[in-house]
Amino acid sequence: MILELADIRIHPGQQAAFDEAIQRGLREVISKSKGFQGFKVNKGIESPERYILQIFWDTLENHTVDFRQSPAFADWRAIVGPFFAGPPTVEHFDLLAKSA
Repeated sequence: MILELADIRIHPGQQAAFDEAIQRGLREVISKSKGFQGFKVNKGIESPERYILQIFWDTLENHTVDFRQSPAFADWRAIVGPFFAGPPTVEHFDLLAKSA
């Protein structure tokens, strides 16, 4: 399993609209993608315009090729992209250890 970690910053004052948009995009677009396993979204307390999005994929290629090179990526960005204050920072991780 691969973890995609996206650090997202949005325009101030747009939190309520973005909360709805990111959940809709995850539900309607990303959750239907090949290799999708699940997601978590956390929003900042001290920095209310900051969100951490975690998406779990079967393989790295499920994100970087199957999703990013598909029409679904444009659909996703059309939903959430207008809120971005700048490009999100996206990195991928392999699981090393976890609690029971």
